[in-house]
Order: sequence, then C-alpha cells, then structure tokens
Amino acid sequence: MFSMNLEAVAMMPCNPSIGGTGKGHLVREIDALGGEMAINIDKTFLLSKMLNTAKGPAVHSLRAQADKNRYHVEMKKTIESTPNLDMKQAEVTDLIIEDGRVVGVKTATHTMYTAKAVILATGTFLGGKIFIGSSVCESGPNGLAPSNVLAENLKNHGMKLRRFKTGTPARCLGSSLDYSKMIEQTGDEKCVPFSFMNDEIGENQISCWLTYTNKETHDVIRANFHRSALFGGQIEGIGPRYCPSIEDKVNRFADKERHQTFIEPEGLDTDEMYIQGMSSSLPEDVQLAFYKTIPGLENLRIVRPAYAIEYDCIDPQDLQLNLEYRTIENLFCAGQFNGSSGYEEAAAQGLMAGINAVLKISGREPLILGRDEAYIGVLIDDLVTKENFEPYRMMTSRAEYRLLLRQDNADERLTPRGHEIGLVSDAAYARYQAKLAAKEAEIERIRSVVIAPSEAINAMLVSHETSPLSTGVKLDDLIRRPQISYADIAPFDKSRPDLPLDVAEKVEVEIKYEGYLKRQQAQINELKRLEKRLLPPDFDYDSVVGLRDEAREKLKKIRPLSIGQASGISGVNPADITVLLIWLDKQGGKV
Repeated sequence: MFSMNLEAVAMMPCNPSIGGTGKGHLVREIDALGGEMAINIDKTFLLSKMLNTAKGPAVHSLRAQADKNRYHVEMKKTIESTPNLDMKQAEVTDLIIEDGRVVGVKTATHTMYTAKAVILATGTFLGGKIFIGSSVCESGPNGLAPSNVLAENLKNHGMKLRRFKTGTPARCLGSSLDYSKMIEQTGDEKCVPFSFMNDEIGENQISCWLTYTNKETHDVIRANFHRSALFGGQIEGIGPRYCPSIEDKVNRFADKERHQTFIEPEGLDTDEMYIQGMSSSLPEDVQLAFYKTIPGLENLRIVRPAYAIEYDCIDPQDLQLNLEYRTIENLFCAGQFNGSSGYEEAAAQGLMAGINAVLKISGREPLILGRDEAYIGVLIDDLVTKENFEPYRMMTSRAEYRLLLRQDNADERLTPRGHEIGLVSDAAYARYQAKLAAKEAEIERIRSVVIAPSEAINAMLVSHETSPLSTGVKLDDLIRRPQISYADIAPFDKSRPDLPLDVAEKVEVEIKYEGYLKRQQAQINELKRLEKRLLPPDFDYDSVVGLRDEAREKLKKIRPLSIGQASGISGVNPADITVLLIWLDKQGGKV
C-alpha cells in the first residue's frame, strides 16, 4: 500500500463524520463484508445519532461525529498490524503496463514495484488545485502535495480524465464562538454501534451546534460574487449538486432567507470546529466578513480558510462491474478517482476493488453485488452504467429495493458472502449465525403467542391512539399496528426472551412490514428472471433491428452482461429492452 504521506491515511479533509442518510447503509455493508470502517468509527466517535427515525426503517441511517485525529491514528494502527500488508510512503508516478496489462508501478524516487494487480485510489490529489478567491495553487487537500506526474502519465496510457471539484468550509477556534446564540445538538441517549461486532459502545462525549445564515450573510456574499473562483471562471470542474458551496446556495436559492450550518468539533485534543455546510471559494477577507454575520460566530477566529479543490478523475463507465478498467487488465479503480464523493462511497469501492483484485489474480469469479443485494451494488452499478455529470453521492432514493436493503439487515445480506471469500472470520460468522437463529426463533414465538384483553393493555393501547382489545389477539397482529412497537408490548409479553437491541429491531421490522417485504421480493424475483437472460460481451448491437440509436450507443459502450443490467442503463428505455428480448427469443436465446 502506497501513500504520498502516511499522515493522510484515513485523513478526514472534509467533514469529520461517518455515516448519514444512505451513507450509513454503506458503512454497515462494509462491516458485514469484513471491512474496518464501522469498527474504527465505533472506537473514535464523539457523538452518535440515528437519523430519520420519524420515517420508516428503510431510511433510518446512523451518523457519528468522529474524533478526526484518533480516526486516522486508529486506522493507521490497524493497517500496520495487518499481516502480509506493507504500507509505504511514496508517490506513485506511473503504471508499468505490458501487453495491455498492468504489471507494476513506478515511484517518484525511480523505484519500480511489480504487482499482479494495482488499485488506484487517488482521492482529490490527482491534479489537485486549490482555489481561494483569486489565489490558485497546485495542492491536494489540507495543504498536502498534489499528484501531477501520475495524472499526465495516466493520460499517456490512454485513460480519459475529467475534472470535478469539491470544497471544504473553514475551521475556527471553538473558544471564539458564542454557543448561547446557537441550538445545541445532542446525540442519542443510547448509542447504536455501526459494527455488527459490537453490542454496545461508549457514550456521547460532546455536542454539535446549529445556527443559520441571514440576509446580512447573503448580502455580503452577493456583493462579492465577482471575487469567487466559482463564478470568476477559474474553476473548470463540476461540483456536487447535493453539497454546493455557500455562494452557490445563495445564487441558486435566492428566495431562501437562511441556510443552516452545523458547528462540529474536530476532536477532543483540538479546539478546531468545522463549519459544516459553508464551503466556499471566496477570498479570506470575504469569508471572515460573512462568517461573522452568523449568530454565534460574530467573534470567530478562523484557523483554516475554506477552499474549493479541483481534481482529475475517470469516467466510471470505462470500468467493469468488478471495478477493473476496461482497457487495462488487472487495473482496479476506487473512490473519488471513479467520480464519486464521500468517505463512505470511497471505502465501499475500495473494499470491492480489493476483493475483486484478489479474486481476479486467484482465478476466481468476481464478487458483483446486485442492486437488490446491497447499496454497494447500487453505488457501483450507478457509476458504471449511468452517466454521472457530477460527483456521485449515495442517497436512499437511489435504491429501488430500499425496504429490503435496510441498515439493520446488512449482515444477513452480506456476511455469508464475506465469510465465503475469507474476509469474515469464523468467529464473526458464528456470532452472526447465533443472532440470526435468535431472530428467527423470536419471530416464530411471536406468531404463536396470544395476548388476552386486560385493563392494563387496553389502557396502553388507548394511550397510543389505537383500539383496545375485546378478545385475544395474536402478538404479531398487535405489532403490525402502526402505533405500537415491539417494545410497547414487552410488559404484557411474559415469555419474551432478553434479546440484543439489533436483533429486537430486526424482529419488529420483519413482522410490521411483512406484506411490503414480500411485495418487494416479488419485484426482485422478476429482476432476477431478466438477469438470467445473458448478453455476451461481444454481442452485435448493430444487428438488432428496431433499437434506438441512443440505446445502441450506450449498450455498445457499457456492454451489459444481462438484460437486467441493460435495463438500468441511462438512455435505455423499456421499449429498447422489449426489442432486445424479442431479438433474443428469435435467436432462441443464442447470440
């Protein structure tokens, strides 16, 4: 493993947090497959909160504020202690390619390392350029050196690069803020672990704070639009639509009177605070001026200014679903290099690229997760098969089968796969099996238990605004009532076993949403039927009569492996799929 600077390993150059809507699902899935991200944030979190609890379980997402330095230190220690993994500080400047296959890398010190496979995960360092007003400098995040030579050499190898941009807000000293003018944001009373290997974790150690911009803030920003690198034409790259800079927000949403910002601690051993939601490419004097108009920030002292960063990445449609580059064998790609954003998206791709690189050189079939199996599958499928004109961010809305892809059941979906490939230990797998057995036994028990009417239970039901009992009712029927939870029934369920919280959560969800789960499973079964209609990599789309030109070009470029995958390609509509199916049927399923 090579890093240009070992202090950049697991560095958090942007928001010091893990998880969030959609992203928390990825962290749980990484953990279920045997990855480290969940374990590391459980060790180093400062504040934990389950988001979207007022909505259904499909969109519940865990988020934890991290101790930024400890997160880096603990992950670096994990890597250092991993058998058969060498970590070196070196700048990789070129790939060694022979006969269309990568066979090693070259470093800035002219050292060559041979390899059976290479994984490129360049983050925002590749061709990195920092913008603060009219000031432009070649740099990676947090003032670290960019990777420029590698960018040019990748182009020389025929890799098509494009420019994306992102940004980060200023950091200020917490001692300079007036928290009395802000709204305190506390974590959950009971902290829920990210990792399935933990039943309990510590307590919240610190608060975050909420405040808002105002008309004065927006006036300062508008008056200085001409000094923004974003509007001045210096920035070529495309930024993330779902995480715009503050000047972009003020410009695009001119009718909004205010925008929220969260003041988030960077760690217990520093006074630095992260001003979330306020990235900017405006010059430092303007930053200071508009930040000081925000309640609680009137006297802030900035220690690191906000900046925009522009960087090179590939078009992920040049990748196969195993994250191998189409035209350079054994070269795998991951993270922001693939046009995504976020720590969680990067970690998920890194894990899958690593898995598939090992499987490839071992002569084994790749691990391809379907859209019905994991958010990771949705992420990679979206990147590889759909056109993405901005940094890709995971959201629950991107998953068609999100009721089945809940964060609580990531272990049931993926731990057997992780154990099969050797990433999940026998001990971890035994732990998973024990929890699965406990869940299934409890569901079976619940279906057989009858709750008799009583004054106590009827009083509870009425207090929850649901009808009282006049006769005995099956326990599972009670739990299906929207107003009633599994926990509400506990005082009246004398035979209930003492279950871990995560097992109890699964029990409730599977009983309460049984009908919806069955309906979504039926949709998946239809998808799998289509997935069985395979398309050879060399399929001649030009010979298919009736296929629209746009669809033909997309299919020729992406080369889907099945009808199911083809149906998910942007620009390929249901009529095109019908044409393909008719063509396959005419050929007797043989092409």
